[in-house]
Amino acid sequence: MFQIKKICCIGAGYVGGPTCSIIAHMCPEIRVTVVDINHVRIEAWNSNTLPIYEPGLKEVVESCRGKNLFFLTDIDAAIREADLIFISVNTPTKMYGMGKGRAADLRYIESCARRIVAVSDGYKIVTEKSTVPVRAAESIRRIFHSNKKPDLTLQVLSNPEFLSEGTAINNLKNPDRVLIGGDETPEGQKAIHALCAVYERWVPKDKIITTNTWSSELSKLAANAFLAQRISSINSISALCEATGADVEEVAHAVGMDQRIGSKFLKASIGFGGSCFQKDVLNLVYLCEALNLPEVAQYWQQVIDINDYQRRRFASRIIDCLFNTVTGKKIALLGFAFKKDTGDTRESSSIYISKYLLDEGANLHIYDPKVPKEQILKDLSHPNISQDTSDEVPCLITICSDAYEACDGAHAIVICTEWDEFKVGGNPMKGAGLRTHS
Repeated sequence: MFQIKKICCIGAGYVGGPTCSIIAHMCPEIRVTVVDINHVRIEAWNSNTLPIYEPGLKEVVESCRGKNLFFLTDIDAAIREADLIFISVNTPTKMYGMGKGRAADLRYIESCARRIVAVSDGYKIVTEKSTVPVRAAESIRRIFHSNKKPDLTLQVLSNPEFLSEGTAINNLKNPDRVLIGGDETPEGQKAIHALCAVYERWVPKDKIITTNTWSSELSKLAANAFLAQRISSINSISALCEATGADVEEVAHAVGMDQRIGSKFLKASIGFGGSCFQKDVLNLVYLCEALNLPEVAQYWQQVIDINDYQRRRFASRIIDCLFNTVTGKKIALLGFAFKKDTGDTRESSSIYISKYLLDEGANLHIYDPKVPKEQILKDLSHPNISQDTSDEVPCLITICSDAYEACDGAHAIVICTEWDEFKVGGNPMKGAGLRTHS
């Protein structure tokens, strides 16, 4: 059986960095190199201040960095030396052309594939690690075949990540499952078994699932869609609870006690965020539309629509509580990351709540324990967010050093992220919260 001794990961972001750090930590005999074109990011991975915050990550990185874990910018050299190459680059939602607003933008995946085939020789396993649309592996294969070299053999696998930010290290050390998809040919099975052997060093064999490539790719989209669906479902019920006087926490508890349903992802909030849920559901919607399944597309689109509705509804509640105007009023906004225990703000509901309040002329005083000031201002100055108030954004926003500074003299305190330090009366926040005074 082919044995993997050197791994290269293209992309030093939220997936590539932690995943490869754990592989290096668990497999000291394997040399793991994470590469990226972003010099600043690589320098951060080699410093005492990592570019991302994840509980337990720093300790893992420091245990093997410089031994069998390396962060470099020499992409071509790392590709040439590797037996296994993870493609872990960004796959954002397309914001132009066909599929705008729904389809995944695969330009970075394509660029990686072309670079791999250009500088490689011998036998290599190329593995999708980023979230990709179904049959993206086929596109990679076509690029490889159209640029085929006589001394090069490339096998393409799909190995999607199932990480939850804030608990990613535990997810990697104790995964619910590891999914590996590949060709059903002897060559494809050889590659699958080689990657399985890496994970089997710490993951029980019964948790390693092998499928064909298409099933692996679709499983990732489906898993995130199901989780997003649960959040939108309980958020839709929260609106009904407020209209009838029911307590959504009590309803969620009662529903979650049903073993067929379970209690996870039934916490009412201001909506889901992060890099995956919205992107993957929109990708699923686009796939259904492309395959002429309009009813299925409409079903999953409603998950996104409810998420947007929940954000607007929460912002409206704030305004209603302050006599239908927040113009010139100080609003303390606690939490800017999309969830606790991460500094990631991608698709954070806090951004959208801030936009609605800025549009109404509110003075926002924002505090988050892990999101830097520069990131908050960058997110709120983006043209898609502040197109009507871009000139006013710096004047309307104050970034605070702690929660007490943000709340001092505020007309309303808005809790958008469930950080433990925002606990009320010693108990965790009941989802997102709102406190006001007249």
